Amino acid sequence: MNKTEKSSGVIRGAIAGAFVKLSPREQIKNPVMFVVFAGAIIVSGCAAIDHSIFSFVIAVWLWFTVLFANFAEAMAEGRGKAHASTLRNARTQITAHKILFEGGTSTVDVNADHLELGDIVSCTAGDIIPSDGEVIEGIATVDESAITGESAPVIRESGGDRSAVTGGTRVISDRILVRITAERGNTFLDRMISLIENAKRQKTPNEIALGIVLVTMTLLFLVVVFTLPAFGRYSEIASNAPGSTHMTLTILISLLVCLIPTTIGGLLSAIGIGGISRLLKKNVLALSGRAVEAAGDIDILLLDKTGTITLGNRMAVAFIVAPGISEQELAEVAQASSIADETPEGRSIVILAKEKFGIRGQDGAPAHAKFIPFSANTRMSGLDYCDSDGKAIQSIRKGAVEAIRTHIEKQNGIMSVVVQNAADNIARSGGTPILVSRDNIVLGIVHLKDVVKGGIRERFARLRKMGIRTVMITGDNPLTAAAIAAEAGVDDFVAEATPESKLAKIKEEKALGHMVAMIGDGTNDAPALAQADVGVAMHTGTQAAREAGNMVDLDSNPTKLIDIVEIGKQILMTRGSLTTFSFANDVAKYFAILPAMFGTVYAVNGHKGPLASLDIMRLHSPESAIVSAVIFNAIIIVALIPLALRGVTYRPGGAMSVLRRNILVYGIGGIVAPFIGIKLIDILMTLVGLNF
Repeated sequence: MNKTEKSSGVIRGAIAGAFVKLSPREQIKNPVMFVVFAGAIIVSGCAAIDHSIFSFVIAVWLWFTVLFANFAEAMAEGRGKAHASTLRNARTQITAHKILFEGGTSTVDVNADHLELGDIVSCTAGDIIPSDGEVIEGIATVDESAITGESAPVIRESGGDRSAVTGGTRVISDRILVRITAERGNTFLDRMISLIENAKRQKTPNEIALGIVLVTMTLLFLVVVFTLPAFGRYSEIASNAPGSTHMTLTILISLLVCLIPTTIGGLLSAIGIGGISRLLKKNVLALSGRAVEAAGDIDILLLDKTGTITLGNRMAVAFIVAPGISEQELAEVAQASSIADETPEGRSIVILAKEKFGIRGQDGAPAHAKFIPFSANTRMSGLDYCDSDGKAIQSIRKGAVEAIRTHIEKQNGIMSVVVQNAADNIARSGGTPILVSRDNIVLGIVHLKDVVKGGIRERFARLRKMGIRTVMITGDNPLTAAAIAAEAGVDDFVAEATPESKLAKIKEEKALGHMVAMIGDGTNDAPALAQADVGVAMHTGTQAAREAGNMVDLDSNPTKLIDIVEIGKQILMTRGSLTTFSFANDVAKYFAILPAMFGTVYAVNGHKGPLASLDIMRLHSPESAIVSAVIFNAIIIVALIPLALRGVTYRPGGAMSVLRRNILVYGIGGIVAPFIGIKLIDILMTLVGLNF
């Protein structure tokens, strides 16, 4: 289904939904529109009794007002449901290749719905991953477009920050073993679909507070409008002009509907749902409407370093040689000593040697060789070249500085001062020096470093312009932390952090009155993510992190917070702007309806009364003035639906500039637009000869 067909499908569904929402149970959820709904019923009854064309036209447009408000909400919901439908299509009947017992190779095919927590499944090229899990063996490219919408495949491998996989995604190449981490019916996809479909029931504190204001104003206008007949009768008696006021039940209801805040009342729900829908388009799943709104107010952002600011694994970036050794010679030995190292760091050394000098791994692996795999205890890996009898004739090693120093000293070797100084400089710059030796001689150093994600510095600069201070939190030592913080462009950092210190930092900032956002991907980030006002978990992170956060970034891009903040601010600004417009456009309706009702009161010698001077639009007749106002009141809701769903454009700036723009555009615009609109409708009715 192409984009146009999907859009037309959403519109058709919204039209049908607008009629479904005419149920009183649905209408009572929105008190402002319920008043319009009740008014439409009453005026319809009046039209049936007195057979008046005027009452009939008013009734029709009151029903349109209710339907247009329903359409706005249904349109917002429909866009979310379309996304949920796409996700549901990804969750088709999937067959899983379940490993019969851990460590075994035998599999049995079972339905994905029958998988239990902790089961291990095998996924090869072409298979759909049956449920959420962690890769425990292997590496593969995975197509996650069904979840993220991003067509480019991603790498998923055991260990590190790229081990999480999501049910419904497809393996493109190679083979991986996945341990299931989600219970049946509680997968990430299940939760996404549920949250999208139930978005309409989520109301934020700001929305609830505004709703109370709207209800209060509706009740106030209800009292005012239905006490007008008493004042009208008094005026008729005082002016000795019986029947000089026009206050039928139809006219009173028309006045009430035009004066209560129907515009914002009809669009309020659509604004909130539209914001969540825009987040989904940015590949961010909001688990809480409160979090979306809070994102518009945050001023402190805490970021975990590993996997968030950096790629997650240290990567080889340079070969630094000892005196008398060529760089290619060092690269050959470093790659050979890394053949048995399956860690990401070891693989990165092999890749760097291949990229710089075209050296292939098998070139450094002769037939008579004994591989020394990397061990956390020895902190080394390497290769022993052996003769035909298996006796070692040469040994090469790669490992941590202290481990290699001890190794060569056992062979009466000494590390040169030049190499030691180079290693110290790398450590001070925030990198990790890996020594490479042959027998008892150190040939040089492989420089490993945490690679900062591309473009992140510029994104942090943009956050700074938005008034958000960024703080990197890492378990690294202060020297390493300072170097990475400077490269990434964060405002501050906390080194040697523990889960407890992350939590304490958030509580400290919140105690100072700051709104805090936290971005993380690891299990150790979970307590902080849960404590933050806005907790954004990386989709590639651990299950614990995703469950603790109130948002999940499906692209695992920490700078996505810029989009989250902008959408949060958009929701607040859109709500404020349309509320301003709604209240302002009531002013024009005073000038249309009040002269129609009271224009002949206190008239002298056949002239118009004092209130007739309010008819500055010079409308054709009292009846056309009221009908024009009711029609405009209905169609303005439809006209503003795109803005409610799209949101007011956010521009970084101070509160006063935002307020000034809001007043100039939506305040003055809210006053001017109805004058023009009502007058045009009145002219059009006169041209077509519609008289009442």
